[in-house]
Amino acid sequence: MLPRGLLLVALLACAGAATADDNPFLQVAGSEFRSALPLDKHDTVRVRSFLLQSHPVTNREFLAFVSMHPQWRKGTVPMALAGADYLGAWLGPLDPGPRATAFQPVTRVSWFAAQAYCEAQHARLPDWYEWELAAAASASRRDARSDPAWRQQVLDWYSRPAGKSLPAVQQGAANFYGLYDMHGLVWEWVNDFNSLLPADADPEKFCGSGALTVQQKEDYAVLMRIAMLGSLRATDTGHLVGFRCARDAGGAP
Repeated sequence: MLPRGLLLVALLACAGAATADDNPFLQVAGSEFRSALPLDKHDTVRVRSFLLQSHPVTNREFLAFVSMHPQWRKGTVPMALAGADYLGAWLGPLDPGPRATAFQPVTRVSWFAAQAYCEAQHARLPDWYEWELAAAASASRRDARSDPAWRQQVLDWYSRPAGKSLPAVQQGAANFYGLYDMHGLVWEWVNDFNSLLPADADPEKFCGSGALTVQQKEDYAVLMRIAMLGSLRATDTGHLVGFRCARDAGGAP
């Protein structure tokens, strides 16, 4: 009889686990965009069209990845690439177990592991400006940041205590681009996470004095996300830190 971990992998393979259709890459149209980050000479940045996965990567998808790439399994990854709590909710290297169900977003994954997963999908982590542009959309508007009701809805998630168990992906409505869970589920790694804070900002004080250098001071949710990501190291993991992958608009395999 197969060990539990290998049996789970075999069952998922038979079920067609983690195919491209499970988490499709959807187009986000490029535009001139006013970022919350401080800009040197211009009021806006130009974000090119790109593709972004529909929802954060799930435990089911990440299990398929580590089954094919054993160097990224729990207990195998070097400390230089992931902290001691890497995949800490999983029961074993090939067994997410009852605390990390199939369609919950995978968390406690380092930046290095997230990037490796995306590269295996012929993709990459999104840059901050890409993520910020996609996350500014409501269900009906490309840029809903001026809508007080939408901003409050986003802030409501930040005000709730983090539970021990995360909901499954795609529980709410998709946004303008067809993307799910840009807010309200997990924090998400971006490629340039370590360049988000202004050079003179202390991450622990960013939402206070450091936030004075940020353009849209009324968007506290964005400030909090910038502060959190900017305080991380690439090896860090966390209960609410997940990711999704991006591609250049013409970069599909």
